[in-house]
Amino acid sequence: QGDAALAIFGAPLNLDDFAGQALAAAREMRQELYETLGDTDIGIGVSAGKAIAGHIGSEQRLEYTVIGDPVNESARLSEVAKRDTSLPVASEPAIMGAREAESQHWRFTDELELRGRDEFTRLYAPLSSRTSTSSHGTAARTRS
Repeated sequence: QGDAALAIFGAPLNLDDFAGQALAAAREMRQELYETLGDTDIGIGVSAGKAIAGHIGSEQRLEYTVIGDPVNESARLSEVAKRDTSLPVASEPAIMGAREAESQHWRFTDELELRGRDEFTRLYAPLSSRTSTSSHGTAARTRS
């Protein structure tokens, strides 16, 4: 725990197809990590949506951060993905927000109720992945 990284696409500067760029980065990152480290305990979650971004802190310690539902959702998706190190996990807003050039590389896998949420989240994984996210009961509950 405490060994996480957050990548932000589209802030502080606008980025063309930010959702597609994030999805492509997730696929590439997982492939590179697998080739470099082998089958390791890594979870990559991708969400998209509006968030508040900016600097927070004091003159002694100033940080750039983001807050909002997509940030929380991607953290939960990372928990789900960490239980199956073969795939990144993306939510439907990320897939629907991406251009077809990237979204065509992803497939629907499952609907889960993520920790801290009342509604089910539709999950997607890269087409090259053969595993399902439905075995992740500790971070999420599947629809019955």
